[in-house]
Amino acid sequence: MSSSPISRQLIHTRKIHTQVFRREDGLWDIEASLLDTKGKDFHLASSMRAKGEPIHQMLLTITIDTQFNVLAAKAESLAVPYPGSCESITPAYEKLVGLNLISGFRAAVKNLFKGMKGCSHITELCSVLPTAAIQAFAGEVLQSKVEGEAHPDQMPFQLNGCHALRTDGEVVKKYYKIWYGAPLVAPEMRKPGSSD
Repeated sequence: MSSSPISRQLIHTRKIHTQVFRREDGLWDIEASLLDTKGKDFHLASSMRAKGEPIHQMLLTITIDTQFNVLAAKAESLAVPYPGSCESITPAYEKLVGLNLISGFRAAVKNLFKGMKGCSHITELCSVLPTAAIQAFAGEVLQSKVEGEAHPDQMPFQLNGCHALRTDGEVVKKYYKIWYGAPLVAPEMRKPGSSD
């Protein structure tokens, strides 16, 4: 491998941005946006987009309760490669209503919006909703407890949620001693208030 710097040209940028808001009525809004731009002028079948001008710009907003149930959903296509056609699928994303972000959500999304049944870009935004909700709820709705604060019969929600927080791993052994060796059950499979 050469030690001299290699010249690079920016071709494509995709930005995915999420924000979560607590509402005064006790519900929560999650906004997920996607923005695609090119590093040079780009010719589409329908038009030419100048360098930095959006090729795709989508916004997906859902409202959830503290049990992760989707109560409202709205998709918007703000910039699309095929104006007049791409936007027509956005009402389909109201089908997210009734799903639960931590119980079969990604499989349901795949079933509802696979291929011609959805917009690949809006569907991609759906995939970030569960983790955005969990991160927002940490310390707000879900208590991210450490050793000494943990209720003895309620495993902290984050355990078994990723490879570092496995109940048979070194992190749990060091920071969550009472849960070291507990069954390897993912958070979404545990009943609230249970140790497994």
